Amino acid sequence: MQILNDKSYHTISEDIAQPIEGRASRAWWIVFGITLLATLWGVWAIWVTLHDGIGAWGLNKSVGWAWDITNFVWWIGIGHAGTLISAVLLLFRQQWRVAINRSAEAMTIFAVLQASIFPILHLGRPWLLHFNLPIPNQYGSLWDNFNSPLLWDVFAIATYFSVSLVFWWVGLLPDFAMLRDRTLKPFQKKIYSLLSFGWSGRAKDWQRMEETMLLLAGIATPLVISVHTIVSFDFATSVVSGWHTTIFPPYFVAGAIFSGFAMVSLLLIILRKVCKLEAYITLKHIELMNTVMLVAGSIVAVAYLTEFFMAMRSHSEFEQYVFRNRATGAYAWAFWTMIICNVIFPQLLWFKKLRRSITFSVCVALVVCVGMWFERFVIIVTSLHRGYLPSSWTMFSPTWVDIGIFVGTLGFFFLLFLLYARSFPMIAQAEVKGGRSQVSEDRCQGTDVSGQDSLNSYLLTLNSPEELLDKIKELKSEGREIQEVYTPFYVHGLAEALGLKRTRLGKATFLYGLIGLFFGCWLTYFTMIKDWSMDIGGKPNATFWQNLPAFVPVIFELVVYFAAHLLVISFFIRSRLYPFKKAENPIKKSSDDKFVIQVRDKK
Repeated sequence: MQILNDKSYHTISEDIAQPIEGRASRAWWIVFGITLLATLWGVWAIWVTLHDGIGAWGLNKSVGWAWDITNFVWWIGIGHAGTLISAVLLLFRQQWRVAINRSAEAMTIFAVLQASIFPILHLGRPWLLHFNLPIPNQYGSLWDNFNSPLLWDVFAIATYFSVSLVFWWVGLLPDFAMLRDRTLKPFQKKIYSLLSFGWSGRAKDWQRMEETMLLLAGIATPLVISVHTIVSFDFATSVVSGWHTTIFPPYFVAGAIFSGFAMVSLLLIILRKVCKLEAYITLKHIELMNTVMLVAGSIVAVAYLTEFFMAMRSHSEFEQYVFRNRATGAYAWAFWTMIICNVIFPQLLWFKKLRRSITFSVCVALVVCVGMWFERFVIIVTSLHRGYLPSSWTMFSPTWVDIGIFVGTLGFFFLLFLLYARSFPMIAQAEVKGGRSQVSEDRCQGTDVSGQDSLNSYLLTLNSPEELLDKIKELKSEGREIQEVYTPFYVHGLAEALGLKRTRLGKATFLYGLIGLFFGCWLTYFTMIKDWSMDIGGKPNATFWQNLPAFVPVIFELVVYFAAHLLVISFFIRSRLYPFKKAENPIKKSSDDKFVIQVRDKK
């Protein structure tokens, strides 16, 4: 996709660095103040919850889950699009992702942070959060119940957050290096030097990074699907009418993609205008995001119809009543709001003119975000407020504390995004650079380079990857030794031209996954079978194999966790990257728009 027109590499760096290096506008400060006030309201609501307990919420004995779990599932869904864009679209080689993936990844991390607030508060005693972790304690053989979907959530969300974070961070290293080499302020230079881990853009490091990102994408793809699948198990494995259904895993995943892309679209349309990034986030990007929303929304609509059809065709009067009550009962207004927002309104995206309309795209993104919140509310509250016993029927109404926590998370989310837009590159400049290929050679004999003999070592500086590859072939034909090559982005064919061997990161990642597999099997076996065989819900833990289906989610998440994190650690070690390392690139422009060859003459 052509997104840069005739922009040079340096112009791209200037455009992407401008929101960071320029002064914040008055509008930015106004929005920052609003989000800060919303965040402070949320902090007050959380303090009230900690002081008075969750009785400060609108929960009751019948509706024990309400806004807290509604908001939790909604935020997890919002966070789905970032890793989907980065991982799945990378595997499918969709180039349009490169202009939006960085901000989408940041959105994922910020959204998961908001989601984690609600289950922690719902514990009632959040200071005992560590009891949810399988760690030795003073009570002897007191371990977590790995048969519980709620514990599966802990492992799934923690793994998703940490893997998304390292995926985001590794991709940011060249961007931090570019900012490090162009900034003139000492404090900023120290910060970006710390964040860049001494990234210099060496050819071998680029080769390792490309393979690391590809492997992380392969690891993260099943992780994306697993997270909301496991969240759906909180409901699907229960016996509550309206929840106990096998359609929930794909239904929840499609809904998460739907709401996640809606939030990404909304944020990027705003950033596109405010930060003057129209050349990078084009109407074509917006149209493609709307197309994904149309497909996901259509899947969600089919899921609604299927769910209703299966309930009406079942022989369970309780199941039939729950769905009739949703459409005609006390919360019918929420149900029909969900239908209008998630089913009817998004179908207008079939029209190309509307898919390419900025105004309509903002409207449909807002409507979908609202509709998906109501979907989670309808699933949770309408299934609980009319249970099996009419004597327990009741209504739910949120308190100001409920509202305050939700508004606080909204404020905190946008506050983090505002700070991110002022501190981090919003577009992956190393992935989108393209433009004119003008060649300028700067032969600097007699210059000391990385401690080499100044009489025999010199630099060649070029402006395009094509000239770089041609010059490497020429130097090799002349019998000169190429000591190192520094580039501002990954150059296809460079590793082959230099004769670099393939890395062994793929094999190492497989071994790391096996370590996670063995650890997960040992952990579940020791805690649930060997040390303290618990009989929970009529399911005695006699053997490991009998309970393996309940252990699979935790084991899978540990496989992903070990594979991803040990892969990134291996990448850092092999590339000799670490905090406070001094960059080795001989000229600063090699992280911006210059391609540098460090050469030793043939003796």
